This record gives sequence, structure tokens and C-alpha cells, in this order.
Amino acid sequence: MREPIVVPELGTPNMVVSVWYVKPGEEVYAGDRVVELLLGSATFDIAAPCAGTLAEQCAGPAERVVAGQVIGQIEYELKED
Repeated sequence: MREPIVVPELGTPNMVVSVWYVKPGEEVYAGDRVVELLLGSATFDIAAPCAGTLAEQCAGPAERVVAGQVIGQIEYELKED
């Protein structure tokens, strides 16, 4: 299954992807920093919403993004008890 990485509402329309901390295929844990957004002169890190593998970067460095936009996908497996 896949969980989207979504740009949160940060009160500004001027957001740009600055850097991805992980590459597709790399493992992440819930809460890990995965991508940094540039908001004018400030930055904001987006954390992984779940543990898994970064499957896709949908927005690259220097690309403008908006609140609600899916900028990445984390692939994960459902664990059955």
C-alpha cells in the first residue's frame, strides 16, 4: 500500500521544495524528516507519515508546491496480527 506525503497548510502560497533528505528506495520511519520546504526566508521539514520505503518523489527541488499537494509516496506493508 502507499501513503501520500502531503504539503500541509502553512499560511503561505509561496512554498518551494528545497531538498529531499531521502531518495526513492530508501527506508524511512514514521516521524523521520523526508523533505524540506522553503517558505520565503524560513524552512519547514515534512515528516514521514508512516514507516516504509520512499516509493516516489512527485515534486523535485526548486519546484513550487501548494497546500494539499501530494509531493511523495511511501510504500508500506500491512502487518497482520
